[in-house]
Amino acid sequence: MKIWAHTVFKNEERWLWYSVTSIIDSVDKLLLWDTGSTDRSWEIAKLLKDKYKEKIELRQYGEVSPEEFTKVRQEMLDATNSDWFLIVDGDEIWWNDGIKKVINEIKNNNNIESIVVRNYNLVGDVYHHFPNSLGKYRFGKLKGNYALRAIKRNIKGLCSEGRHGVWGWSDGKKHIQDRETYGFVDTVYLHTTFLPRGESRSDDVKVPKRAKKLKYDIGTEFPKDFYYPEAFFKDKPDFITSPWTPIDLKYKARALFEAPFKMIKRRFNDKKVGY
Repeated sequence: MKIWAHTVFKNEERWLWYSVTSIIDSVDKLLLWDTGSTDRSWEIAKLLKDKYKEKIELRQYGEVSPEEFTKVRQEMLDATNSDWFLIVDGDEIWWNDGIKKVINEIKNNNNIESIVVRNYNLVGDVYHHFPNSLGKYRFGKLKGNYALRAIKRNIKGLCSEGRHGVWGWSDGKKHIQDRETYGFVDTVYLHTTFLPRGESRSDDVKVPKRAKKLKYDIGTEFPKDFYYPEAFFKDKPDFITSPWTPIDLKYKARALFEAPFKMIKRRFNDKKVGY
């Protein structure tokens, strides 16, 4: 059974190396496509291609709008020649055990067409995260920080659908998760979507809608003995930013000031999904 992975990225200099190295040993191939990076993400992608020559297909796709994002995903799907594929964005870092659990479920459960897992949405730094209760995504009885992260390639009519922010996989009639043929794997990955991701803030705001994600919030602190993904401890190029930088006093002050307003906003915006 062949399992590929899809990674579409733009200005992910801080996390792309960690993301790719966290899953590359568990898949047969990775399609790694750049949609117009202006920081050193493309340089990192080329270094990853050199390191994993046989596994990575690298492409410089070029700039896309939110409306064109679905076209990129569709072309990536059309280029996929595997039984299953994983969606692994450039801001997602997996534990070795977690990605192995997903692969084992794919290989051993013939009754599912897709897989849902949970994630830690980091905020401020790698030491803090949003509680799962704040997540708005629903999969049956599951509600929280969940995501569809593996899909069977031969689903009839499978296609990319929707603009960036409210995009998803569909069978042409309904979203894949609404087919109720997904399986839940009890594992988790780190999601750095609310942290700085490009080389600078100017690089981050060049990515459609990312400015909305640069949040000031304290979040919940991980336990002192929390075990981080192994990719954080592997060898990496010297210029790649360390993940261990904590939030500073200026950030904390702003986050504390904005906290009451955020609580009110969340109360009245509870049903909104996407961005």
